[in-house]
Formats: sequence, structure tokens, C-alpha cells
Amino acid sequence: MTDYSIQTVARHGSPLSNHGRNIAVFGLAFVFAAIGLMKFTAYEAEAIQGLVASSPLLSWLYGVFSVRGLSAAIGVVEVSAAILLALRPWSARAGAAGAAVISATLITTVTFLFTAPGWEPSLGGFPFLSVVPGQFLIKDLPLLGIALWALGDALSDLRRG
Repeated sequence: MTDYSIQTVARHGSPLSNHGRNIAVFGLAFVFAAIGLMKFTAYEAEAIQGLVASSPLLSWLYGVFSVRGLSAAIGVVEVSAAILLALRPWSARAGAAGAAVISATLITTVTFLFTAPGWEPSLGGFPFLSVVPGQFLIKDLPLLGIALWALGDALSDLRRG
């Protein structure tokens, strides 16, 4: 007879947490690498131009870089951070650096929810998001949570080790 007691089922909790941790870290690294690589295309450079231009934190960068140049620079940062985060199983220091850069990037993109027109007026505005950019940007909130968790986890390992 199969034992489905709480204790038996709970024994699977730790392995599930470990698998979830690995999926979260490598998933975040994959997402950031993919998005970062897209920054080297004209399509992505044009797609982010409105978001960057409406941001008080970033709009000044168009005075320094062209649209394609800034997009490529962002791409270098995102791909580099993804690689560092992917190194986390072998280096807590690399993982912490990658998670810190990803966290800072996501904090910045979350501000786009307030600086870009993202609330759908036909639905009454806040809290109803437009498809673009609102629903596109809202994914950055849970990604930020994963990045901050990964940063804290790597820093804890550095402190212990």
C-alpha cells in the first residue's frame, strides 16, 4: 500500500526546493541572456526606445549613445550578468555579481511601469495594465524577486565560506 502521509510527502520538499532553486537561477540567466542578445538587433533597439526615452533614469543616455548603441550596451550588460549568474553553482562570487546587476536592471525596468504609459485608460487606468508596455513589464516584478533571492543566497554562501 502506498503511504501518502504528511511525513512521506514532506520528504520530497527538499529535493523539490533544490530543483526549484536551480530552475529559478538558470531560468533567470536564460531569460536575461535571451533578452540581452536581442538588444543587438534593430527590432529590439526600436522596441525599447520609447521606454528608455520616457525614463528619467535613462533618457539622458540617448545624448551619449545612438538608439542602436545604447541597446547594444544594455545587451552587453545583460548577457554578462546572465553568464555570471549561470556560474553560481561553481562561484558564489560570480553568482552574486550577476544577481546584483540583474536586480539593478530589473529595479530600473520596474520604474517604467510608472514612467511609460502602461495603465489602460479604457479600463479605468490603475491597476489595469495595457498590453504593451504594461503587461510586458509586469513580468519584471517576479523576476526581480528571483534576482534578489539569488543575490541573498549567493551572499549567504560567501559569508559562510
